[in-house]
Amino acid sequence: MSDNSSQLHVPPSFAALYTDSRHRLTLGREALWARYEVCEDLAQQLVDHGQQIHFDHGIAQDVVLARCLAGLEVAESGLSGAEAVWVVTRLAELLGWPWAVAEVDAGAAAPG
Repeated sequence: MSDNSSQLHVPPSFAALYTDSRHRLTLGREALWARYEVCEDLAQQLVDHGQQIHFDHGIAQDVVLARCLAGLEVAESGLSGAEAVWVVTRLAELLGWPWAVAEVDAGAAAPG
């Protein structure tokens, strides 16, 4: 029986969510892979939804992404805040849309 773990590739951007200051993983490899699979699958599933909201309803790309992030940041999503940001960043990448998380964070903190 072969060991498939050598074939698993978690992108560095996702692994960084679970890396401490000494560059060590804070999760086991299997747990990391499981979390990555959930997040990557979710990003892939949101592609059609994001496109539909943007094109059918004329909502700006950054607003669509910000709304997705807001939905994923609730406790019921099962994601950590960092995972939610990663999913939306990945979604933007899949859609080819610009995405600046810092702008969203600053906008959320702005009075108004």
